[in-house]
Amino acid sequence: MTDIEGRPSTATLAERCPACGAAHPEPFYEARGVPSNSCILMDSAGEAIGYPRGDIVLGLCDACGFISNLAFDPALTEYSARYEETQGFSPTFSRWHRSLAEQLVARHRLAGKTVIEIGCGKGEFLTLLCELGAAKGIGFDPAYRPERNTGPAADRVEVVRDFYSDRYAAIRGDFLCCKMTLEHIPTVGDFVATVRRSMDGWDDAVVFFQVPEASIILDGLGFWDVYYEHCSYFTPDSLRRLFAGHGFDVLSVDTDYNGQYLMIEARPSASSGDRAEPEDAAKAASTRRLVDRFRDSYRPAVDGWRRRLDEAAGRGERTVLWGSGSKGVSFLTTVGLGDQVAAVVDINPYRRGKYMPGTGHRIVGPDDLPTLRPDRVVIMNPIYRQEIGAMLAERGLTPEILTV
Repeated sequence: MTDIEGRPSTATLAERCPACGAAHPEPFYEARGVPSNSCILMDSAGEAIGYPRGDIVLGLCDACGFISNLAFDPALTEYSARYEETQGFSPTFSRWHRSLAEQLVARHRLAGKTVIEIGCGKGEFLTLLCELGAAKGIGFDPAYRPERNTGPAADRVEVVRDFYSDRYAAIRGDFLCCKMTLEHIPTVGDFVATVRRSMDGWDDAVVFFQVPEASIILDGLGFWDVYYEHCSYFTPDSLRRLFAGHGFDVLSVDTDYNGQYLMIEARPSASSGDRAEPEDAAKAASTRRLVDRFRDSYRPAVDGWRRRLDEAAGRGERTVLWGSGSKGVSFLTTVGLGDQVAAVVDINPYRRGKYMPGTGHRIVGPDDLPTLRPDRVVIMNPIYRQEIGAMLAERGLTPEILTV
């Protein structure tokens, strides 16, 4: 096994699948020495460049279709008050976020009930559920910032600034959600089992989990969507199997947000253990085909971006990246970009003036762009193209717009 530069791997790899326990997941992608956090706010370029690094070795479990970073070391990650993950400053995201909350409140009749959110971040979604009808919200997240939660229902929200575990099993609710958190957990089988044990006695309770959709990452050769914090990757089939195998009856598995988000709703069942279905083998084979294509084709995609931006820099053209979160960090470090990118843009005011982990690129706001006068903007998520295009036009800018 070699890394993205063709060097031999030195990583110590996990020998069993963390979802089902099967032996020897097969490695298919490696990136060595990548920043171990993408959303930590860095105050200087030097701090950002010197931030701790780790190895990524993605492996596929042929038994259940789960993909994980076999070289992941949780000691290298940090989830603290300086972890800045919120997407709520985007009108596009906020509209979708509210619509999702409205659907969940209506579908599961959450009016007057208690909802629990594992990995609640800054509390936006949990507060929104309460605003739309839930009587009380209880969240868990070590990176929670109470002063940031100013929603109209904030007084009905309590947040434990800690990771969820068995120690909190006595806390009861009517609905449990966990959005964009399970992909950060290496021992996913143990974690889902913990959630199931905590729900003993919850009458008619439902869980809702949301994670990135790995199939679209693999199929689109989305190397920028592979980064250190995301140690676990799910396809619809592997997510269903994970919950069915740990004591849940799966109600639905769907995608949303232009196919980027994978969502599951499930109810605790009386039985446990893997419940294989006849089509499981065919689904596993489909994931294997996606993995094989990604393994064979991602390197030309990386090289293509490097060549394109090298040539632009050689012509004296100025390129900026739009999106300073994890996708941006992974894109910059995987492609190996430095002076080819003049700056990274983000609408989140808490990110402005900070620096990108790994490369030290400065993060600027949209109002800085008239001074920078970029010839080219590379957008890290195509769902925001229209929103970003409008902001550029408002500032009298007409750069070439590229999306990954």
